[in-house]
Amino acid sequence: MTSPNHSPRPPRVARTVTVLRTELLSPAMVRVIVGGPALDEIPPLQYTDHYVKLLFGEVTRTYTIHSLDHQAREMAIDFVIHGDEGLAGPWARDAQAGDQISFFGPGGAWAPRGDAEAHLLVGDDSALPAIVAALDALPSHAKAEVFVEVPSASARQDLPVTDHTTVHWIHRDEHDMGYGEALTYAVQTAPFPEGDVEAFVHGNADMIKPLRHYLFNERQVPREHVSISGYWRTGMNEDGWQSSKHEFVEQMEAEQDAH
Repeated sequence: MTSPNHSPRPPRVARTVTVLRTELLSPAMVRVIVGGPALDEIPPLQYTDHYVKLLFGEVTRTYTIHSLDHQAREMAIDFVIHGDEGLAGPWARDAQAGDQISFFGPGGAWAPRGDAEAHLLVGDDSALPAIVAALDALPSHAKAEVFVEVPSASARQDLPVTDHTTVHWIHRDEHDMGYGEALTYAVQTAPFPEGDVEAFVHGNADMIKPLRHYLFNERQVPREHVSISGYWRTGMNEDGWQSSKHEFVEQMEAEQDAH
């Protein structure tokens, strides 16, 4: 995948924090705020896609950091909830003040360029925290086109927008399509931003392939101006996706970069 910035792999040191409180952002997403002295060991965040790998026994699950406040010793992480499915979602849904969780990281590689003429931010609900962080980091004059796919209209959130931000919400329950398909169609059929465009496209891997082709092959966006990656893939848990991601990327790049 292409990303304009690269950071060294963080040391694999497990840190433990305590749940302070939770906030229900929508029926499909909950924010867990954790705190503790371990956060003092984390340097100020440089990127807007910073993530941690949460530890659930011997298993890790990757989540984007919504915010980190060193002064308050608080870190906020947003979780998509799919009922009782998975490990992290049910844990976050049921989390109580005093619960503890350990994590590796953070890692991260991307932040928006303030001097880009237009920003294209695209993702499903799994990428929404990173999109929110990117919008927060943009200067007030920055032009941004935002496309977000969520389960339904009830899953919308208030975003940090300005008069130069256009947000397109795509509701999965209104389309007879798979994850990311309606989002892909919306991006491909919308007017493309003019000028020097920077793009951030993350979410279901099955939408990454057509949108990568669209940006690189059809719109000729310079690769160094695009951060694009699959956070997950339909029908796979994180372990299965991470073990097959390299092969998926290699095959996709071989197909799309052949000419």
